[in-house]
Amino acid sequence: MDTANNTKYTAAHFKNEQAARWCPGCGDHAILSTLHKAMAEVGVAPHNTAVISGIGCSSRLPYYMNTYGMHTIHGRAAAIATGLKTARPDLMVWEVSGDGDGLAIGGNHFIHALRRNVDINILLFNNKIYGLTKGQYSPTSDRGFVSKSSPYGTTEDPFIPAELVFGCRGKFFARGFDVSLDTTKEIMIAAAKHKGTSVVEVLQNCVIFNQGIYSWLTDKEARVDHVIHLVHGEKMLFGKDKNKGLVQDGFSLKAVTIGEDGYTIDDVLVHDAHKEDDTLQRELALMDGHNLPLAIGVIRDVSGLTYEEDVEHQVNEVKTKKGFTSLRDMIIKSRETWEVK
Repeated sequence: MDTANNTKYTAAHFKNEQAARWCPGCGDHAILSTLHKAMAEVGVAPHNTAVISGIGCSSRLPYYMNTYGMHTIHGRAAAIATGLKTARPDLMVWEVSGDGDGLAIGGNHFIHALRRNVDINILLFNNKIYGLTKGQYSPTSDRGFVSKSSPYGTTEDPFIPAELVFGCRGKFFARGFDVSLDTTKEIMIAAAKHKGTSVVEVLQNCVIFNQGIYSWLTDKEARVDHVIHLVHGEKMLFGKDKNKGLVQDGFSLKAVTIGEDGYTIDDVLVHDAHKEDDTLQRELALMDGHNLPLAIGVIRDVSGLTYEEDVEHQVNEVKTKKGFTSLRDMIIKSRETWEVK
């Protein structure tokens, strides 16, 4: 609901007439549909919304939005989104990047957007492959991954997006799957409501070049034991019957079965996404689904000063102090000019 003009939006308000040009079965279709629904619930008008992307399969998304949008250049979406939000802080700005676009050539812009805490919402589509350029390994591909650019297996360790976010002092991190639409919509809405840089990592399937990369996590039978949905203020429970939980084990986390080895429901930790100290949140974000379940949902959501607000405050303060009313005033009154004869 847009309370300013009493308009109730639906997903259709944010969807245009363009047919999405992704491969049939690509996870991008589900993410796009979920974003339309999330935007409708957030209630910011389409004409007050902008979607910025770089290059890659995911970066086609602005073409399918009934909002303002820019399909920019490789790896530069965060930089352009930062500029837009700084110039127009009244707009809601979303950035769409893939693991290649956002973390390879765009890695530097990604980390500094987080460091500055610009009020933009970053959707990071992570399929662990370069899809648009036909199947090369990406910065998130696992060591040993065989691809067109690593026919004998990669000899590199991958980035873990969550680790980058926490290393940059990020204030908001959430994770979802392209097949878990309700959870992904929930975290998109939370990201939009967060003041500052929010990062939503969506683990997404590429049906052509990396089919089934997350099936061991997303298949219904496997999901219950390998994935935990974290909700602020609720116990960290998982398993088919919610009979498993996470407990503190010294400085680490441990997965236990309630009722076994003396563990009770009281031992299970309660998720606190708003805690300023990120020690436990970091541990939760780095669980990988093997020894400990992979965490989805909002993992960290804390408030902090935003870049564009501080810039606007500083500009107004200097204008008042110096008496600047225009760019010409600033040049003349600064006295830092010279003539070339």
